[in-house]
Amino acid sequence: MRRLENKVAWVTGAGSGIGEAAALALAEEGASVVLTGRREAPLESVAERIRAKGGTAHVQAGDLMRGDTAGRIAAFIESTLGRCDILVNNAGLNIVERDWKRLTPQGAQEVIEGNLSSAFYCSVAVLPMMRAQQDGVLIHTASFAGRFVSPMSGPSYTAAKHGAVAMSHSLNMEECVNGIRSCAVCPGEVATPILDKRPQPVSAEDRAKMVQAEDVGDLIRYIACLPKHVCINEVLISPTWNRGYVAALRR
Repeated sequence: MRRLENKVAWVTGAGSGIGEAAALALAEEGASVVLTGRREAPLESVAERIRAKGGTAHVQAGDLMRGDTAGRIAAFIESTLGRCDILVNNAGLNIVERDWKRLTPQGAQEVIEGNLSSAFYCSVAVLPMMRAQQDGVLIHTASFAGRFVSPMSGPSYTAAKHGAVAMSHSLNMEECVNGIRSCAVCPGEVATPILDKRPQPVSAEDRAKMVQAEDVGDLIRYIACLPKHVCINEVLISPTWNRGYVAALRR
C-alpha cells in the first residue's frame, strides 16, 4: 500500500517548479491531489500526468492573493473529498525591481501578498478540517531568505519569507494539541522559473549545479509521509555548490 493512500493533498503554485514536483511526488504515494495556481493550463498539464499514472487530481485555479480564494477552494475540497490531510503552501513570486532603490509600494505589496498573505489564507482555510480530523500536516516553501538576510532576494521577499517561517512555528505552538504539524522548508537556490525574475541572468551551467525542483519535491514527500507523532519544524536544503559560499571563497 502506498504511504498516502486515502489522503488528500492541496498543493499551491502547482503548475511548475517545486509545486509541480511536490504534486507528482505526493500523487505517486497515493494521495488525491488538488492543484492550485493562477493559470489553469499548466495545472491541467500536471493533472493529466497524474491521471495518466492512475492517480487522482483536481484542478482548482485561482489567485491566492485574494482573501476569498482559499476559502472557496477549501470548501470544494471538503465537499468533494471530505478531508484535507496535507497542505503544501508553495505559491510565491518575486519581482525584478526588488532592491530599495527601485522598490515601489505596489511591488512590495505584490511580493508580500504572494509569499506571505496567501500562505496565511490557505492555512486558515484548512485548519478546521484538520482539527476535526485531529490530524494534518502543513508544509510551507519558505527560502534561505526566510533565515538569512542578503541583498539578492530583495527586502520584500526576505521579510515575507521570514514571516512564513514564523507563521509555521506559531502553528506548531498552537495546533500540536490537535495532531497538526507544520514545517518550513527553506531551500537555497533551486532551478525553477522564479530565477527568470532575477535582475542578473542565471546561466544554464549554474542552474544545473543548483538544487532541482524534484529534490525539494522528494523532501516534501518525506515530510508528508512521516507518522503523526513526528514533526519536522524546519529544514534547510541547499546546493553543494553554494554560489554565495563560492563567491566568498574567491574574495
